[in-house]
Amino acid sequence: MIRKRSSSNILPNTLGELELLVLEALWQQPHLDAKMVCSRIPSHKQPSLNTVQSTLERLYKKGLVDRIKNGHAYSYFTSVSRSNLLGRLMGDVIHLLHDGRLETILSSFVNVAADLDERSLNDLEALIARKKRELGEGEGER
Repeated sequence: MIRKRSSSNILPNTLGELELLVLEALWQQPHLDAKMVCSRIPSHKQPSLNTVQSTLERLYKKGLVDRIKNGHAYSYFTSVSRSNLLGRLMGDVIHLLHDGRLETILSSFVNVAADLDERSLNDLEALIARKKRELGEGEGER
């Protein structure tokens, strides 16, 4: 029997669902101990305290969270911003799947933005225009 692989974690060395939930809790409120992180995970996903502690340890070893000793427990906080992590994960996907054509990557960005809403597509256009201006200004300095 062939097991269908979960589409939520296709790439090796990516983050699992619980790791993302833990990071989300710490982005919303840094300096939480494991019990407080556990309490901020949605009730339908509620893992045990031991599981959350193991997840925090994995994230610490991956360099995504840092910690400070507070009495007998650690207080955790993220060591990476959401946008920085998103950039890293997107870079990993691009390096893994890139076929050598820039059009493939750009088309994917446009499709994702369009799927979100019209505002996201407008934001993408604004980012492109801003980057063009920055590049144009840089050429004038040479």
